[in-house]
Amino acid sequence: MKNKIKALIAATGLLSLLSRGGDAAPAKAPAKTAPKTMSVITMQTTKGVIKFTLLPQYAPIHVEKFIALTKKKFYDGLVFHRVVPGFVIQGGDPSGNGSGGPGYTIKAEFSDRKHLLGTVAMARTPDPNSAGSQFYICLDALPSLDGQYTTFGQVYEGIEVVEKIAKGDKMTKVTVAEVPISSIPESARK
Repeated sequence: MKNKIKALIAATGLLSLLSRGGDAAPAKAPAKTAPKTMSVITMQTTKGVIKFTLLPQYAPIHVEKFIALTKKKFYDGLVFHRVVPGFVIQGGDPSGNGSGGPGYTIKAEFSDRKHLLGTVAMARTPDPNSAGSQFYICLDALPSLDGQYTTFGQVYEGIEVVEKIAKGDKMTKVTVAEVPISSIPESARK
């Protein structure tokens, strides 16, 4: 009986080998290709233009929601309602005072991405799952915030504009576009 089972296994293997044209190597999965573009936010403000990448590898739902709000022109005309020198600039509140949002909240997507100069992250209340539309941009490395807020972007152009923003300055027009990855510094891609 054991010999019949061995013969059956050997025959099955031979048929499998023949069905692949005699190639003994297993079929390879198609190689994943690196993305050729990245989503980039262009934020025209009363002080100049800020560009930042969106990083869905850290916060896919936050990126999706930020893109949707941008496409609806939600951020156009809103003010930076909070500016703390050496810490952050914050905007994205339709009420203009830090109490408003888009009418929904997003579950936290905390990651190991660090808060660096120019990191873009979602503002929230003490409830970790209370982010909506308000975001902040770091004016310095802020390790005290690491792992406690959802980071989803990185400024790569206009950091000098970020540093000039004052309370009440406006986002006049905010757009999203797919940009060739080769034109984005590597530090803003990860």
